[in-house]
Amino acid sequence: QVQLVESGGGLVQAGGSLRLSCAASGSIFSSFDMSWYRQAPGKQRELVATITNSGSTNYGDSVKGRFTISRDNAKNTAYLQMNKLKPEDTAVYYCNADYRPQFSTITYYYWGQGTQVTVSS
Repeated sequence: QVQLVESGGGLVQAGGSLRLSCAASGSIFSSFDMSWYRQAPGKQRELVATITNSGSTNYGDSVKGRFTISRDNAKNTAYLQMNKLKPEDTAVYYCNADYRPQFSTITYYYWGQGTQVTVSS
């Protein structure tokens, strides 16, 4: 069983920055596609950013140019650098790992417990 532990959330003023971390257990982290999602009160969970196991990245339209996703396979950790934060970025941020074993048609999904990010105006 893979465990994901997020850290780095907190309260920041608009225009500020935060860096979220997602530490994964196990020895197959380099095979995971890693993503960050967020969910604001009363809203659906939305994809913020993804980095594949080969290093390709993809971002939600609302964060392009402000957020950067990265990973360090040696540390089993994914990161989300958030700059120029806005009040509308306020949400619980969740780390997600997707893993499909070689030659398998099954994809395994793992989630962290979430970390709160609050941006004050």
